[in-house]
Amino acid sequence: MKSHLKSRRSFLAGSAAALATPALAQTNSTYASPFENSTEVERDPSEVVRHNISSFRSLDWRPYFSNTNNGAILVDIDSRALHYWSEDQSTYMLYPTSVPVSEELTRRGRTTVIQKVVKPTWRPTPNMRKRNPEWPAVVEGGAPDNPLGPLALYLGWTYYRIHGTHDTRKIGRRSSNGCIGLYNEHITQLFEMTNVGTQVLLI
Repeated sequence: MKSHLKSRRSFLAGSAAALATPALAQTNSTYASPFENSTEVERDPSEVVRHNISSFRSLDWRPYFSNTNNGAILVDIDSRALHYWSEDQSTYMLYPTSVPVSEELTRRGRTTVIQKVVKPTWRPTPNMRKRNPEWPAVVEGGAPDNPLGPLALYLGWTYYRIHGTHDTRKIGRRSSNGCIGLYNEHITQLFEMTNVGTQVLLI
């Protein structure tokens, strides 16, 4: 009973944060990304965006993972949501995300967290530079215009990350070149909970 109550409290706290933060962040944001006129952003941020509220809901881990060893992360591209379960299943968190702008840039399947990086350095891929030659070759970690934000979880696929973003208007949108973006406060929580080896499934 005690474990059940703890799990329920963890879920409620995570859901409340995930659902409450976007409205506050979008209302108060004054940050303008140098990449806002590129494929990094789906549309004019001033447009009204219809959120997938009906599909942004809690899920059980069992249809997606055989176990929760090392913890488990499920990213649902269609509902633009990230689900996290701790190894002992006492903690469940649900976060809104940004997702790739197109199916061509979207990757689905199983991988793991292979590295946790503080102040990650961002380097656009060769294809990104080809599409956007005006982009810099590198943006150092900690820079206010770094698209990876303050923290990043590197996945087993080359160039793919789960990371923060200083441009809060991207969350809940198709707005990335392949990565999964979170509010900075949410990547901070997820970064602390995950380990190298945490299971990741993108569907």
